[in-house]
Amino acid sequence: MVEKRESMLSELDYTKAQLVFFYIIVLLSLDVLNPVKIFLHVFPAIAPWHIASLAIGCMAYTFIMNLRPLIYFSTKVFFHSILSIFFNDVQVVGRENIPKYGPVIFTANHANQFMDGLMIMCTCQRTISYLVAEKSWYRPVIGHLAWAMGGVPVKRAQDSAMKGAGSITVATESADDDVIHVVGKGTKFSTELKVGDKIRFPKSALGIKVASIENDEAMCLKVEDGVLDAIATQPFPDDYVTFDVLPRIDQKDVFKNVLEKLASGGTIGIFPEGGSHDRTDLLPLKVGVALIAYSELEKDGINVPIVPVGLNYFRAHRFRGKATVEFGSPTYIEPGTLKDYQKGGADKRRVCNSLLTRIENSMRSVIVSVPDYDTMQVIHAARRLYREDGITQTAEERQDMGRRFAEGYKRMLLSVNGEPPKEWLDLQSRLLSYQKELTALGIRDYQVVGLDYEEAELGDGQSKGETVLHRMNIVGHITHLLFIGMLAALPAMLLNLPVGLASRIYSNRKRKAALAASKVKVKGYDVMLSERVLCSIVLVPTLWVTYAALLFFFTNLDGPALAVCVTSFPLFSYWSIMAAESGMVDVKDLRPYVMKLIPSARRRLTALPATRKALRKDLRKMIRLIGPTLGELYFGKQLDWQKITLETRKMTSSTELENKKDE
Repeated sequence: MVEKRESMLSELDYTKAQLVFFYIIVLLSLDVLNPVKIFLHVFPAIAPWHIASLAIGCMAYTFIMNLRPLIYFSTKVFFHSILSIFFNDVQVVGRENIPKYGPVIFTANHANQFMDGLMIMCTCQRTISYLVAEKSWYRPVIGHLAWAMGGVPVKRAQDSAMKGAGSITVATESADDDVIHVVGKGTKFSTELKVGDKIRFPKSALGIKVASIENDEAMCLKVEDGVLDAIATQPFPDDYVTFDVLPRIDQKDVFKNVLEKLASGGTIGIFPEGGSHDRTDLLPLKVGVALIAYSELEKDGINVPIVPVGLNYFRAHRFRGKATVEFGSPTYIEPGTLKDYQKGGADKRRVCNSLLTRIENSMRSVIVSVPDYDTMQVIHAARRLYREDGITQTAEERQDMGRRFAEGYKRMLLSVNGEPPKEWLDLQSRLLSYQKELTALGIRDYQVVGLDYEEAELGDGQSKGETVLHRMNIVGHITHLLFIGMLAALPAMLLNLPVGLASRIYSNRKRKAALAASKVKVKGYDVMLSERVLCSIVLVPTLWVTYAALLFFFTNLDGPALAVCVTSFPLFSYWSIMAAESGMVDVKDLRPYVMKLIPSARRRLTALPATRKALRKDLRKMIRLIGPTLGELYFGKQLDWQKITLETRKMTSSTELENKKDE
């Protein structure tokens, strides 16, 4: 369900393993073919335990010598089962873009905390070592799993952040364009800060580097990308604000370990945003990935391919969600820029920022990024309405259409300077209202098409046979739901319900704590599924052991019977999950009919097909009108998404520059 087996074993290796396994079964089943028994018969002086001891010693030696690959492989198998339980569907796009040999740096968006690393690990045929926040490295379970996956701990400045004394303001005018003068009130710059440390303003995730310190109440900040925008969000110079101190972190040991892995042909996984979040667009990337790539080129002469990974989740914080993992085309350092990197100073910053921009563009090419949640809802609704009914899209087609709508929306907004015409705003409002109505009624867009068909079938021109078939379909759903419910009720209540309730409460508490401590999270949904999985990993075996103890002490089951019961727990638990999901499908299919029993809901349901038809007609009309102005986005069959996203960013920068000039 999650990934085909050839990602872990090639087809030929898998076939060989099967043949060897069955061959061994045959040998062990027949004494005349059993090589061990034949050997003991020829040499009667050798006892069976001699051969067994030798085999155990060889097994132990082989295990110790291959400990790391075996642990990684076992961990990967374990998490395959985890993903198959917690996700309904995981699709992989662009696996051919992954180099089969040599060092690789994978850069991914960070939208689902610990699950992101597992998702890439289970869908990539290469062995990946992740850079893991030191804060997570020392967490129970997480730290052990990170070790098993060959992770490299990284100390982050934000994990060591502390509140600065007093408050600060920023001078709006300065004779020096490279620095910004900061004035403090009750501050202790000389004792709390050093040159190279960073400060962070309220409600901002950007750390701004300290260029110089004059005294306890005066210092200068270095002007870098995003700094002026961050300052513009603050009430300077009239008001003073509090600030956080982010100490400078020495990452020499981390760089050493990473470069050793790359030099030996290994792969590194990095989340350049620095932390997980639930926003609809990328956070500013940290420069570390660019420094690693340039350091490896300088040290070992290896131009490491930087492969972007897009993690696109659908209902990521909910159980049995869906995900698409997309691997994009690799980005390489331009070899001629190495000399500028080696010069240091401004030249080094320039080439690193240039590479970081290219990496960001490549990452945007494998995700669907939009400004906010309302826009995302509009795009999802528009994509569903625009496509033909009854046609199932592949993961590639769904990703392609979603990106066309997202990039087209951005360019349309830029073309009207952020002030769209009334017709566009009206259509957008209608799309949002339609989506909210579906949510309020608890139905999906595809079910609206069924409502329309039902009205036509049960109208004046219906036949008796059609009516009977329609009612049989409803009865079939109810019968199947009751049957599944009876079969799954007991294992679900005993094995899954306690863990489900406990993990939900635990993950919601963790979400609230993460949201309170974060500067970038919107609702904290990015931590929910990860914490739920971690909680389940601990609680599920604990519950099984508890039941085993109760059966042992309070029943008369003998050893074999008890063993059968305990080993059946995983099977019954998994089966009840699948049965419950099948039952939920029936519930969703029956929901429109149940809602029709409520007069007010019936009127709303009856109006939906006409609303959908009108929306679809107006949406397609607008796309036919505006689409040709978008050029390749509208007419192109195969698009270079790195090129497209780069062009959109250039258009955005150009528009922002013109607006500043006008101001």
